[in-house]
Amino acid sequence: MGKRKPIDHQQWWQKIKDHRSIRFSLFILVGVITYALTVNNVIPETLEVSHGSVAEQDIRSPITIENKQETERLKQQAYESIEPIYSIKSMYAQNQVERINDIFYTIMQVQTEAREREEEIASIEAKIESLDEDEDAEELEDLVAPEEISIRDQLERVRNIINQQTSEDLSDETIETLLKASEEDLEIAQETTASVIHDVMAEEVHIDQVEEAKNEAERKVLISTVDPGLFRSMIELARFGITANYLLDEVATEEARQTAVDMIDPVMIREGQLLVEEGQMITSDIYNQLALVGLLDDHSNVFPYVGLAIIVLILISMLAYYLSDAKTTLQKNNTHLLMYVIIYTITLIILKLVSLANIIDVVGLTYIAPVAMGSMLITILLHSRVALFTAMILAIISSVMFNEQSAGVLDYTHGIYVFFSAVAGVFFLSKSHRTMRILQAGFFVGLLNVLVIIAFLLLKNAHYGWIEVSLSLGFAVLSGFIAAVLTLGFLPFLEAGFGVLSTTKLIELSNPNHPLLRKILLEAPGTYHHSVIVANLAEAACESVGENGLLARVGAYYHDLGKTKRPHFFIENQMKIDNPHDKISPQLSKTIIIAHPYDGAELLKEHRMPKEIIGIAEQHHGTTLLKYFYHKANQEADKEIPEEEFRYPGPKAQTRVAAIVGIADCVEAAVRSMNKPTPAKIEALVKKIITDRLEDGQFDECDITLKELNSIARSMCETLQGTFHTRIEYPNEEEEQEVKKEEGEGKHGGK
Repeated sequence: MGKRKPIDHQQWWQKIKDHRSIRFSLFILVGVITYALTVNNVIPETLEVSHGSVAEQDIRSPITIENKQETERLKQQAYESIEPIYSIKSMYAQNQVERINDIFYTIMQVQTEAREREEEIASIEAKIESLDEDEDAEELEDLVAPEEISIRDQLERVRNIINQQTSEDLSDETIETLLKASEEDLEIAQETTASVIHDVMAEEVHIDQVEEAKNEAERKVLISTVDPGLFRSMIELARFGITANYLLDEVATEEARQTAVDMIDPVMIREGQLLVEEGQMITSDIYNQLALVGLLDDHSNVFPYVGLAIIVLILISMLAYYLSDAKTTLQKNNTHLLMYVIIYTITLIILKLVSLANIIDVVGLTYIAPVAMGSMLITILLHSRVALFTAMILAIISSVMFNEQSAGVLDYTHGIYVFFSAVAGVFFLSKSHRTMRILQAGFFVGLLNVLVIIAFLLLKNAHYGWIEVSLSLGFAVLSGFIAAVLTLGFLPFLEAGFGVLSTTKLIELSNPNHPLLRKILLEAPGTYHHSVIVANLAEAACESVGENGLLARVGAYYHDLGKTKRPHFFIENQMKIDNPHDKISPQLSKTIIIAHPYDGAELLKEHRMPKEIIGIAEQHHGTTLLKYFYHKANQEADKEIPEEEFRYPGPKAQTRVAAIVGIADCVEAAVRSMNKPTPAKIEALVKKIITDRLEDGQFDECDITLKELNSIARSMCETLQGTFHTRIEYPNEEEEQEVKKEEGEGKHGGK
């Protein structure tokens, strides 16, 4: 069995540290911290009161809400206040007249049938008397007289017909009297009775006035010109026809009542409204109002907790999506994500402490919240885009956290204030992160805070005292100053704790008075000037592909620090001296030249320089071939020498910045050795160097694309043309053919 491969503990820890589960856990932690620091702000302060107890203090409503119970009471009161609406039913008189007419028509019909029967009987009897019994015996047998319709039969027939039309009965006496009356008397009686009913019911007849109306009808009948023998029957018919015609109009009544209900506005309990004064007894109505606005202890209400959880979940989901998509170190580096979580948490804790200071009851004290500290730290240590997104999240959280008057309701005023304050710090630090710039940013934040507060005061269009305004503006200015001081205080600890190479640190390292840069300048001045040009090339190229140009500049300053160990073995430092490589073997030259990246890395480590700078120094040559000394060795050797012996041992560039610095290093040396550089020569040379490195696999271990390589080439050509413009002559075709020959000459004597 073969030997087990030893475990690379550093690599194992790196995989664990950058695992996706760690990243997920950090986002969960952010959500839990946010929820824990804001949960008490969504639950109103509860009171321990009961019916009949006495209020120990003035109690005001924390929210605006409708008192639905009181609204319904007022609506019911308005509904019941509308009296029923009555109206004359004009059709009732006509209907009753028609009913009386139907009775008279029925009587006349029965009378007609009775007369016709009598006439038929009389006709048959007369015919019988005229027949001879012997001659017309058969015909006599066929003649049978029908029975006469008695008055009793007529009465029953009339009653049956009337019963089909109405449920009310007429007396037999009335019906019999009418049946015995003449047709002329019936017609007069009909007209008179109908007229009486119509006249009486033309007026309002209330339900409680029906009897009075019937008496009026009776009087009218008695003074009529009808046969007195029919008075009794007509009176009964008139009374029979009179009914109430002034009745409840249900539709109109309901419409009026509904209109009255609609006129009632909802009864609102306004935010800040005094519900009970100190010393006042808690009545049932007051108790119900306290319960309605959520001031009574009610542990069963989980809605505010759920609402806050939804808001936090949305915010953290947005944050996770943004950070996974944004092109920053937070995308894959969990260490930087942990640093972000710490900055976010510190900012949130400070905001929470300021929000709790409301108990001091000092006007405008909450404006002292130094929220810009968080956005400035994130801008310096991570990225300004992340800081702007965080400013939005902090604004929303602050809207919940500073709702001292309305628990569960967002305080948009303070949220807007926090947003502008945080964004101001980001914008002012976008170009420089020097210490003085941070202090200036604090002043700028304070100034913007003042403008925002003035805008709020003007928008509210209210009168404020000078003391109130002065305190608010003073705390706003102090907020910016505190934010700057806290930023400077936390910055070195975060940089050291997480190994972050901040812009501030890079600016310090770029100072020409730095000991290592002075070492290069004094011991290898040619290398120093070479590094400055490389820095210019690398910075512009990095910025063209969205990389950190300042990191590239500083890395270029230190990338050849190892040459200070043997400066005269490098051609840029061989002023007024012979080239020492002419006196030693190619193998020894190779050893000296190849050692300089690693000598430089060791020196950088000794001075505890950032790992990013050390990486650039160590990787800028990758595994490229020392062509000049390789060809020289082959010329002197009896057999072909393997290229590996004359290649840098690596590693290859691990980052795009290291790759760009390596390209810039090679390009600067090659262009410096050109004879009469022209724009065409420079462009061809730059493209060839990049192509050679690409084909040699020098970019295999960094995520650089062909599109980015083209952008890098264009950027370097523009920078070089500006640098060498004083001696550029536009080429002819013969000069363009010299490019390939001159590309390798920059290697002579090393770099």
